[in-house]
Parts: sequence; C-alpha cells; structure tokens
Amino acid sequence: MPLTGHTVLVVEDDASIRTLLISALGAAGYAVAGACNGQEAMFEAGSRRPDLIVLDVMLPDTDGFRLTRDLRAQGVYTPVLFLTARTGVEDRIIGLSSGGDDYVTKPFHVQEVLLRIRAILRRAGAPAATASTGARPPLRYADVTLDEGTHEVRRGGRLLKLSPTEFRLLACLLAQPERVLEKLEILQQVWRYDFSGDTRIVDTYVKNLRRKIDHAPPSLIHTVRGVGYCLRLPRDETHAAPR
Repeated sequence: MPLTGHTVLVVEDDASIRTLLISALGAAGYAVAGACNGQEAMFEAGSRRPDLIVLDVMLPDTDGFRLTRDLRAQGVYTPVLFLTARTGVEDRIIGLSSGGDDYVTKPFHVQEVLLRIRAILRRAGAPAATASTGARPPLRYADVTLDEGTHEVRRGGRLLKLSPTEFRLLACLLAQPERVLEKLEILQQVWRYDFSGDTRIVDTYVKNLRRKIDHAPPSLIHTVRGVGYCLRLPRDETHAAPR
C-alpha cells in the first residue's frame, strides 16, 4: 500500500532517468508505473488511472504535448508534469496550453520534481467540504455553474470539458465575479507558486478557457488591458447577473 495513496506514471525514454524517478518516487511513498514511449503511456494511463503523469516532452514515437492533447481528447484529465530539455518560454507556454499542469527543465534535481508533484496533487485534491454543510455549494454567475464536488462545469445547461488547471482558473474568476483580478494574483491563486512573473501563462490559459466558456453570447471573460481579467456580463447586461 503506497504511503501517499497516490499513483504516479513516469513516461521517459531515457532508462537511467526513468529508473531514477521511479526509485525516488517509490522511496517517497508513491505507487509508481513506468513507460518508455507514447503508446505505452496511453495504455498505462488508461489501465492504471494514475493520479499524476510525469511526462517527457521528447519521446521516440510522439511528443509529450501531443500525447497530453490526445489524453484530454479522450476525457483523461490526469494532471501532467512535463520534463524537457527545452528552456524557451514559448515551449513552456505550448506545453501548459496543451493541458499540462507544470514544467521542469532538464537537468533537474529530484527534490524539485518531488516538490512539484506534491504541489500539483495538493491542488488537485484540495478539500471541497465546509463545516456547516459538509459540501461546498456550486459557484454560479449568469448561466455558468461550477460544482467542485462533482468537478463539473456547465453553461446554459451544457456540460463543458475543462482541464484541472482550467477548472481552477474558472473557479478563481467565479469566486470573485465582476472584480478585476491582476495576472500575478491569478498566478498565486491558481498555480500557488512563482512563475517568475511570466504572466503569459495566464494569458494562454484564459484564451483556452474563453474558447470553451464563451462559445455562445454573451461573452463573460473580459480583458482589462494592462491589469488582468474579469468575469462579468457585458456592461449593458450586468444588471441581469444573479446576486
């Protein structure tokens, strides 16, 4: 029985790195599975249903970004931590916008990977209970409903598929409707650690979330240039927002 109660899938074609991570994760109390290519990763992700995937970007039969998009398309929203030798900001943005949750560059310290894994799992498993009711009521604004208990989001009654990070971002906006949230504030609330001020991560995720939420009028996610983002009805319809 794993000490943490969590299972981690390590997808890495370099056998030495894969063995190192599997050993370190096992010593930290995780149940661990390994895969050396995209095909094995898809099988393991489907059969084991891990709590988190540590995913190398460069694989012999695919790349981690494409593999993550394939998993999301099949309804698998397991958190993903990318490992890569690519250090460019654009690569990081592409990776996170494909549905990843975090990014560690090679060479890395194992302790950093363990800390990132704990942070992701902590966010994914944040308690949704309250002392008074035993369950947090759904967040609502206009025709959008977010239920943290069932991890479901609906707009106009239509069920939307969001990644874990998109879900947290929407929850952040819904918790403070009609208030402009600065990008650095969103980074702290949604990711809960420092991205070295790289607020383009927020821009990328808001763009993805807007595409899903604002599929029909009226648009709810608005940009306040030079500041951040706000969830609100258009100005001439704000009076219709439920209180």
